[in-house]
Amino acid sequence: MAPGEINDSDRWAAETEAHMTDEERVSLLHGVMNLPFPGFDMSSMPADAVPGAGYVHGVPRLGVPSLRETDASLGVTNPDGVRPNDTATAFPSSLALAASFDPTLARRVGEVLGREAKQRGFNVLLGGGVNLARDPRNGRNFEYLSEDPLLSGVMAGEEVAGTQSQGVISTVKHFSLNSLETNRLTANAVLDLKTHRESDLLAFEIAIERGQPGAVMGAYNRVNGEPCCGSDTLLNKVLKGAWKFPGWVMSDWGAVGGWEFALNGLDQQSGSQLDRRVWFDGPLKDALRDGGLPRDRLSDMVRRILRSMHAVGLTAPAPPHAHGGRAVVVPEEGDALALEVARSGIVLLKNDGLLPLDSKIVSLAVIGGRARTGVLSGGGSAQTMPPGGWTASIPVGGEGPMASLRVERWFGSTPVRELTLAVQNASIEYDPGAYPEDAEALARRCDAAIVFAARHEMEGFDIPNITLPYGKDEVIARVAKANPNTIVVLETGNPVAMPWLDSVKAVIAAWYPGQKGAQAIAEIIAGKVNPSGRLPMTFPKQASDSPRPELPGLGARQWTPTTITYPEGADAGYRWYARKGIAPLFPFGHGLSYTMFARSGLKVSGGDTIRASFTVANTGAREGSDAAQLYLTSINGSPEKRLIAFKRVTLGPGESTKVEVEADPRLLAHYHPDAQQWSIAGGSYAVALAADAADAGIAGEAKVDARKFGA
Repeated sequence: MAPGEINDSDRWAAETEAHMTDEERVSLLHGVMNLPFPGFDMSSMPADAVPGAGYVHGVPRLGVPSLRETDASLGVTNPDGVRPNDTATAFPSSLALAASFDPTLARRVGEVLGREAKQRGFNVLLGGGVNLARDPRNGRNFEYLSEDPLLSGVMAGEEVAGTQSQGVISTVKHFSLNSLETNRLTANAVLDLKTHRESDLLAFEIAIERGQPGAVMGAYNRVNGEPCCGSDTLLNKVLKGAWKFPGWVMSDWGAVGGWEFALNGLDQQSGSQLDRRVWFDGPLKDALRDGGLPRDRLSDMVRRILRSMHAVGLTAPAPPHAHGGRAVVVPEEGDALALEVARSGIVLLKNDGLLPLDSKIVSLAVIGGRARTGVLSGGGSAQTMPPGGWTASIPVGGEGPMASLRVERWFGSTPVRELTLAVQNASIEYDPGAYPEDAEALARRCDAAIVFAARHEMEGFDIPNITLPYGKDEVIARVAKANPNTIVVLETGNPVAMPWLDSVKAVIAAWYPGQKGAQAIAEIIAGKVNPSGRLPMTFPKQASDSPRPELPGLGARQWTPTTITYPEGADAGYRWYARKGIAPLFPFGHGLSYTMFARSGLKVSGGDTIRASFTVANTGAREGSDAAQLYLTSINGSPEKRLIAFKRVTLGPGESTKVEVEADPRLLAHYHPDAQQWSIAGGSYAVALAADAADAGIAGEAKVDARKFGA
């Protein structure tokens, strides 16, 4: 269905809204957090209210259900165990999912998230994190997908589509430029509309087109002085105007500053206890009575919500939901899928022939990372409680609104146990890595050493740099000096500086690997699984190589206004490094395998866009998966680095397959705000079929027609 096309959902929404009273209309426009807040009586909530992130009253007499909302970027959350004994699948971080370069996998994750949300009585899933990972210090990058608009948009769109196929509305969030957490409520992101449309907004546009989410969630920050949840530019002009988005815009929790936000495109106030007032109740009614809020705007707000309810299936008859604190058994499919995502998304960054471990390694030192406790997860509103609960909860502390949630949560089976099962010919000894001397002594007497290096990151806090905390670099350096067969396993939500890189044999980026992460890590080390992840973010040598050498707002008190500038413009991530000629530590798209792949036969054609075909062959001795990447490299001789297509393929030894891809024309174009059009310059467009963003690859070229299109 084309954006803006009238269909049954539009008609149902219009007819239903026409029969509502104003009290009923306004009741749909604000919600509360159904959690034990001071001064909030959860016992007063209706019987259908499920304890969770949000609740919006329905209109039962007209068949309008309540909206029961849950955080679920990485799994259906259960804040503070408010639903007793209710656990859910804890998936690896979104970065790990994106590292698979596998849209089909993203859709399957969305399906499981939708099913598990529905089992608990939720019908809105606050997922779909699309923000580009522009800064390697953003504490919330683990919830997002990548630094590239195509990869982020495609993966987010598929996950959203998967969730909504289960009859659960999904959002995309946080709209837009929520790229840092430091003083996010007072931060102002400065970026012109042209480059915004070509980067972060393009990622949202692709995700919305592909997934057709029922709702878009605004962000806490401002963009060019406008609060995102009350931005006429973002909400009215771009989202609802240029893109003709038919769904509704909800605020982030505590991000509404007045009823006037409704005039600027916001349709619903979320988590109203966190705002100074319930602006979309009494003040909105007053504005309607006084003429400040046009009646047709009130109808539009309501109809957008109703339309999404009907389009996703919330108004269709359904079996009774499981409500309240009743335990729901986590399906086995969730456990298996969490393992598959971890296996597909873990990235082998370096391997000097040590991995997979062979039978000559009969003694193995495992050091640090609480490897006898579990695997680390990212924190904040996305924190999931896996089956069996957390194996450890360690308060970190700090100041600010999210400080009470700043707790390291560890879960899953432990790396030590899984390594014992996977590497059966080796005896394993463990040292916690608290003292470099102890770690060094253990490493010296073993055939190989594995150092687990974990760094806790979370919503509400950024990291000041990309080094490892608590002296972990010294531990790794001392272990590597004592044992030439040293492997480093990183459990982080961002890139890591590696001053010890030349001294170790192998490095694995495991991200936050989810409830089955320890098993996936051990299987890759033992060679039972062939690593296939590719970096969705550039790993710089140091944070100062990135566009903002110092973290904006570093050291400022809470609520201090902070301005974040974006000198990279649309050239986020690998595009910045290409433009500046800065060599990264590991480039976007990089990832090693235990087999080898050859790409050949590149044929490129032009016209209205670029189409390419090529062959990928597995020239090694074992099955493996490759992520073929097609980059635009120049336009009429002027350098222009952009990922324009990708394809994951799985091949057995000696197998090959032909791949055909087509570039979204927007990836070949520039946006012109004054004309409100995309424009392709036309002429000679050079491309490269490459292993990663820094690989010269196989060159190709095509003539592309000049044209203008879209809005």
